[in-house]
Amino acid sequence: MVCGSSVTPSNVVVSNLTTDITKTVAGCFTTLRQLRSVRRSLSRDAFTRLVVAIVLSRLDYCNGVRAGLPASQLNRLQSVLHASARMIYGARRHDHVKPLLQRLHWLSVPERVEFKLRLLHGLGLDYLSSDFVSVSDLRSRQKRRSATTAALVVAVTRHSTLGDRAFHVIAAMLWNALPGDITSATSLLTFRHKLKTFLFRRSYNA
Repeated sequence: MVCGSSVTPSNVVVSNLTTDITKTVAGCFTTLRQLRSVRRSLSRDAFTRLVVAIVLSRLDYCNGVRAGLPASQLNRLQSVLHASARMIYGARRHDHVKPLLQRLHWLSVPERVEFKLRLLHGLGLDYLSSDFVSVSDLRSRQKRRSATTAALVVAVTRHSTLGDRAFHVIAAMLWNALPGDITSATSLLTFRHKLKTFLFRRSYNA
């Protein structure tokens, strides 16, 4: 319910996200082609910062809405990361890109999406935190082991494809999947550092 009116999910959202990804990927590759002309005029460090500021910022813009999308769609975004890393290091198209991404310390696209969602929850913003309920706050679950952790209640949805992608649902699921030493971090800086390390290791099996 929104303002007293019933709102039902629509498959058009998925279609719009696919269109958004197409435009994002095309825009990023256009920018990379333009940046190629200045690559030799800049140091690697300066060029990397330029790519991060102009290309990766566009890739990451509002990427939280992409949570739960098929791998085929996220792989299209991943191709931008690959092309960016190869350009930074002057690698050829068929050169193995994983070591380059690790050297840059860039998260892969699925982990970049998760990082954004988990960080949004970790910020504890009032307009977002009201959507979450801690397991420890529910009397019916206070005797369960999960009640002694920072676990959140995951809302039950009627639509597994669209409902499970709602922020309050998928953010709670992702939060509950984190190790206790991350969810119990006492500061945002520590939380952010531990979270990126956790996701980086998962990205590259490091």
